Amino acid sequence: MSTVRTVGWAVVALVLMALAVPWFLWGEAGTAAGLPVWLWWHIGWMALTSVVFAVFARTDWGLGIEEVGPRG
Repeated sequence: MSTVRTVGWAVVALVLMALAVPWFLWGEAGTAAGLPVWLWWHIGWMALTSVVFAVFARTDWGLGIEEVGPRG
């Protein structure tokens, strides 16, 4: 089960990294509420990333880290 969760979180991380730079908004001159559209994209992406990290920290923090037993 932890392998599936590890792969799932890896996919989520890759998707978030792919969406970090709004390539499709390059050259867009539109504004909304006085700010450029690309800046709103970044604000939304930061909010989404914060929520995803909070979920990860509460549910699967330490996933993929093996506990080391005592030597002897």
